[in-house]
Amino acid sequence: MDFMTYFTGMTVGLSLIVAIGAQNAFVLQQGLRNEFVFAVCLACALSDAILIVVGVTSLQQIVEVLPWLDPVMRYGGAAFLIWYGAKSFMSALRGSSALEVSDSLSTSFAKTMAMGLALTWLNPHVYLDTVVLLGTVSTRFPEHRFEFAAGAVTGSFLFFFSLGYGARWLRPLFSRPLSWRILEAVIGCVMWLIAFKLLSRV
Repeated sequence: MDFMTYFTGMTVGLSLIVAIGAQNAFVLQQGLRNEFVFAVCLACALSDAILIVVGVTSLQQIVEVLPWLDPVMRYGGAAFLIWYGAKSFMSALRGSSALEVSDSLSTSFAKTMAMGLALTWLNPHVYLDTVVLLGTVSTRFPEHRFEFAAGAVTGSFLFFFSLGYGARWLRPLFSRPLSWRILEAVIGCVMWLIAFKLLSRV
């Protein structure tokens, strides 16, 4: 097993999933409320795992049939990452918001799971991150796609369960705008680094 590729997949997967979004805010909210935390984290992580496997395995096959798709996906993905990184840097420089978690009344298990799945499967950014971007980056490791996918899936499980069960300790941190600004700056650096790797691939 190529542990370097596995670590790369985990790092890239974590870098993409850690970006602030509705899905992460929902998992954080459930963790703070201590409601259905395991089920919500598992549903989000398994959904990501399915999409990651589809991206890493099927995207390469599609590219073999449509060779022109590889440069389109590579340059398109790099352009998106450059834009995303610039957006993160702007948020780091000018951002002043903090994540607010609702203290609304409890909801049923079915409604909670439906909301979590909807925030995953109905969110186009999830497909872009897992299927397109991770699938495209995985083409840099044609002989070790399994390790890359396994690393990305591991990163997804680590993130969701850490966020869900670590929410009680994260709340004071996330209530500070400076913390989000630092996180946004880190995300911007990672996005530009990934874009550079995509553009420099031969």
